[in-house]
Amino acid sequence: MPYWTRGEAGRETPQDLFRVLYFGWLAAFTLKVLGSAWDVSWHFKWLRDDLAPPHLLNSAGTAIVVALTVIHGYTGYGVDKIALRLIQWGTGTFLVAVPLDLINHRVNGLDITSWSPSHILLYVGTFFMIAGVIRGWYLGARQGRERVVVLGAFFAFFLENMHFPEQHQEYGILSLGAWDNGATYAEPILLEFAADQMGRPIDRTMMAGFTLPVPDYLYPVYAVVGVLTVLVVARMMVGRFGAATLVAGSYVLFRTLIWPLLTFTGFPPSAVPFFMIVAGLLVDLAFLVRVPVVRAVLGAAGVTAIAYGALVVQNAVMGPVYGAIKGQEGLAGAPPLATPSAVWAGLGLLVAWLAIEWMAGRRRQRPVEAALTRPVIAPAAPLA
Repeated sequence: MPYWTRGEAGRETPQDLFRVLYFGWLAAFTLKVLGSAWDVSWHFKWLRDDLAPPHLLNSAGTAIVVALTVIHGYTGYGVDKIALRLIQWGTGTFLVAVPLDLINHRVNGLDITSWSPSHILLYVGTFFMIAGVIRGWYLGARQGRERVVVLGAFFAFFLENMHFPEQHQEYGILSLGAWDNGATYAEPILLEFAADQMGRPIDRTMMAGFTLPVPDYLYPVYAVVGVLTVLVVARMMVGRFGAATLVAGSYVLFRTLIWPLLTFTGFPPSAVPFFMIVAGLLVDLAFLVRVPVVRAVLGAAGVTAIAYGALVVQNAVMGPVYGAIKGQEGLAGAPPLATPSAVWAGLGLLVAWLAIEWMAGRRRQRPVEAALTRPVIAPAAPLA
């Protein structure tokens, strides 16, 4: 093992090793995304099981993550110090969150919402983990098509992690609609467990508390401030028109492809977030404005308005589509939309966008320092 030598983060990395490491990250995140996508639908149907197949699939990805984190930390290959710290802290946070989540379920029983503290800690760990990987690839990959495509893929994984908790509402809205049509997707034991935990009989109020346990404004506000900010950063770092649209489109395409695989094998359906594609396109169009502050102001206003409008259209168009597929009436095509919350969502996105522009401006003003952060660039030929 000629590369297994201890070194400091930032050491020069052979081209073949650099690519192996980061394609390993792609494999790890792919397994984790497949597991997490299955996990939400699983928990809307079955009572929780620590060894459920989606958990095992996610754990396989986590095992690769841990191995790669150890390799980066020991050898120093493929990362600078900041990227390494982000990866280490992210992986560590995730590993701490796993037993905390298990304890939470043991103590409190069924965790009705994906927005619970123990779940959020999992997302936070993954957030820093992927952020470190993005930085490592961004600084170390050679210029070219592969660099752009892989960077976009990492941002798609980042987007999936940011959006993950909102899938609760996307599954919940159609499960509640099914109840209104006299059908249920969840197994009786799951409904009984949830009802006992709420201290209610199995009725519509209980179902609403199970399927949509958070305020209506949370979905659109978080989507605009949290999820769409990822698209702004992706467009800025990739540096090409269409980057935000393609990142959003890749995630939506994934959700669209797994929809029939899950729905037609007995799992509950979800409301696919098609609005993201339109919002991503508006992010790309906003970057045609050259003045950073003006771009942030116009972009935040335009993207927020379009996102809320796209959610209205998605609700109107996709509701009947889901109804036709499931043989049900009156289904919604999107989670509840608290329209007045658009003001707060827009302000939140504006603050985030201005912060991104400010940080990007500082980076452009320090070209020499930025150049010194690139020792991880792989040489043209592998080391002998």
